[in-house]
Amino acid sequence: MGERRRDVLVLLAAVAAAWATSFAGTFQFDDWNVIVNEPRVASLAAWWGSMPGIRPLLKLSFAANRGSGLGLAGFHAVNLAVHAGSALLLLSLLRRVASRTGAADLRHRAAPLLGALLFALHPVQAESVTYLSGRSASLAGMLALASVVAWLAGRDGERRWLSLALSPLLLAASLAAKETAVVLPAALLLLDAVDLRRPFRWRASLTATAPHWAVLAGAAAAFAASPTYRRMLATSAALRPPWENLLTHLDALAWLAGQVVRLDRLVADPALPAVEGWTAAVAVEAALLLAALAWALFSLRRRPALAFGVLWFLLWLPPTGWWLPRPDPASERQLYLSLAGPAWIAGLWLSPWVAAGGVRRAAVALLAIALGVATAARSLVYADEVRFWEDVVRKAPHGARAHGNLGFALAARCRIPEAEASLLRALELDPGYVRAAVNLRLLREGAPLGPREPRCPPPGSPPPR
Repeated sequence: MGERRRDVLVLLAAVAAAWATSFAGTFQFDDWNVIVNEPRVASLAAWWGSMPGIRPLLKLSFAANRGSGLGLAGFHAVNLAVHAGSALLLLSLLRRVASRTGAADLRHRAAPLLGALLFALHPVQAESVTYLSGRSASLAGMLALASVVAWLAGRDGERRWLSLALSPLLLAASLAAKETAVVLPAALLLLDAVDLRRPFRWRASLTATAPHWAVLAGAAAAFAASPTYRRMLATSAALRPPWENLLTHLDALAWLAGQVVRLDRLVADPALPAVEGWTAAVAVEAALLLAALAWALFSLRRRPALAFGVLWFLLWLPPTGWWLPRPDPASERQLYLSLAGPAWIAGLWLSPWVAAGGVRRAAVALLAIALGVATAARSLVYADEVRFWEDVVRKAPHGARAHGNLGFALAARCRIPEAEASLLRALELDPGYVRAAVNLRLLREGAPLGPREPRCPPPGSPPPR
C-alpha cells in the first residue's frame, strides 16, 4: 500500500471512529429556527421559492436533508461527510505546504498527516460537526479548502483551468454557504509568500489570484443588493460603536485561541460580554496578537512553515468581526478552518517523534486516541437538551440565555421546580429577558411553554401509572 493511500485510510478511519457518537445528537439551540421550524428549507420546492436569499447553498443542503426522509441520521451523515472531506483536503493542502516551505524532509514526513488528524479529531470541532446548524462553518470550510487545493494544483502547472476556473467557482460556492470565505484570496497570497521555490512578487501573485478578487467583487455587489443583508448590516452596526467593537473582537479572538488548548472549557454558548473600554487584559491580548502577527510576517521567508501556521490561524479567525459587530462575539464554530494553523504547527513539532519511533511514536498515537475519545464524549453532550444546557451553565454561569434555555428544557421533562429555578436565575442575570419572564409565567400557570412541549401534571399530583 502506498504511503499516500495509507494516510488517507488512517485519516478516514480516525474520523469515523471519533465522530461515531455524533449520530446521537439531537436538534439543539439554533437548529430549531434554522432547520426544524424554517419553512424555506422544508423542501427543495420551498427552498427554490425563497430564492434569491442569503447562504443559498447551505439552505439547499438543509432542504435536501429534510426532503430525503432520513431524519436526524441524514443530517449527521452529511455533516460527517463534509468534515471528512475537509480533513482529506487539508491533508492535500499540508502536503503542498510542506513541499513549498522546505518541511518535506524525513524528520517532518508525518507532519501533514498529523496536522490533518489534529484538525479532524479536535473536540472543538463538535460545534461544526455534531451541532447540525454548525454546518455553515464546515461546509464553507470544505469548499474553501477545495478552492485552495485547486488553485495550488493549477499553480503547480498540473492543469491551469483548476486555478483559473474551478478554484474561483469553489470560492463562490463557499461564499454561498458562509461569508467568512472573503479572506480566501488573502490566504492564496500567503501560500505564494511562503513558497521558497520562487521569489515572491506582489504583481505576479495578484495576477494569479485575479479571478478570486473578481468573485469577491461580484459577491460584494450581490450582498449590497440584498435587502436581507442590508437589514442585517443595519442591525449589526447598531449593536456597538466601532471602537467598542474592536475591543470586543480582540477579547473574542483571545477567547477563541484559548479554546484550542482548554478542552475542559469547551462551551456552545460562552455569552462573552461586550468590552466597553480599554482594560489591562485587552491590552495584553492586543500586544500578544500584534507580536504574533509581527513575528509571522518577519519570518515568512526565514521560517515559512511556522509562519504559515500562525498567519493561517489569524487570517481565518472570524474575519468580518473586525468591522461588523456580532450579537455573540465568539462561538467555537468560528475556529473550524483557522484550527488548521495550530494543527499544522503541532504536526511539525510532533513529526520528529514519529520518525524516532519507539516510545515517542507511541506517545503521539496516544495523543491522537485521547483527542478522539474527547471528541466522542463532547458529541454526546448534544444528545439531550437538558444535558446540553447544563453543560453550558456549568461553564458559562453568567449567561442569562443559557439559564433560560435550561429552564425551558427542564420544563419539557416536567422537572418543574428545577425549571422555575433556572428561569428565575435567567431573570436575575437579565431582568429584561422577556422570553424567560413569559416562560416563567406559563410554567406557573401549568401551561406548556411551546407547541412541542407537554402539559405537565400540577405540583403534588400522583405520578401517572
